[in-house]
Amino acid sequence: MITLKGAEVSAKIKEQVQEMAGRLKGGVPRLAIVRVGERPDDLSYERGAMKKMAAFGLEAVSCVFPADITDKEFKKAFRNINDDPEITGILVLRPLPKQICERDIENMISPDKDLDGISPINIAKVFAGDSSGFAPCTAEAVVEVLKANNIKIAGKRAVIVGRSMVVGKPLAMLLMKENATVTVCHTKTADLPGMCRSGEILVAAAGRAKMIGGDYVGAGAAVIDVGINVDDSGRLCGDVDLDAIQEKASMATPVPGGVGAVTTAVLARHLALAAARQERT
Repeated sequence: MITLKGAEVSAKIKEQVQEMAGRLKGGVPRLAIVRVGERPDDLSYERGAMKKMAAFGLEAVSCVFPADITDKEFKKAFRNINDDPEITGILVLRPLPKQICERDIENMISPDKDLDGISPINIAKVFAGDSSGFAPCTAEAVVEVLKANNIKIAGKRAVIVGRSMVVGKPLAMLLMKENATVTVCHTKTADLPGMCRSGEILVAAAGRAKMIGGDYVGAGAAVIDVGINVDDSGRLCGDVDLDAIQEKASMATPVPGGVGAVTTAVLARHLALAAARQERT
């Protein structure tokens, strides 16, 4: 089984971003990472994103708020970030605490600054096949991994485990745009292992550590692991049990070191693209 590392894909995107940034007439694009609380996965993603922006020659600032901030206080602060002309793009780390109405934030964020596709306007564009909208970075990163490794998408059977608006649903739209035949599975899917085995491309985005074992993978399938979990020993792991699928899959992404590295690279590309679009308006 071939291991599909994210570093090489990220390096290709870095070249694109630096070329785009070099054509900008204004200053260096700036990303605002909005975090509420101290969730370990948020902190991990924030560190990775900050590091990636610096490596790509872009700027990033953290806008951190206490976990118990009120809905009213957070919305006031978020509005200031959203309206700040010095901020090119925004990434909101989710889920937000329950006292904050996440739907309101999705509606508040400027579609032009919404780099992770949470605005209803951007999501609608993704579902309509309109590339002028920003897709969720993780969903786009999956397509980038497939293309960079010359994995044919058109005409292939793609199975996605997970139906969230962060990965599953938008990824289904992106894969259909590439002419794959897509099945989206979830907790109520009958015979989930059998359905997964039918996929020539299998994407695990369920959020359950190592749930995808050998009985879920068809012979020769390409397996893309989007999950980020912590196992019983406190180590990062994905939704796929890599050891269990060695004899079945032809190739698979590891966790860490797979899709995550590409996700932050896509975020950087979205930031450079947002800067270019804002210069034109």
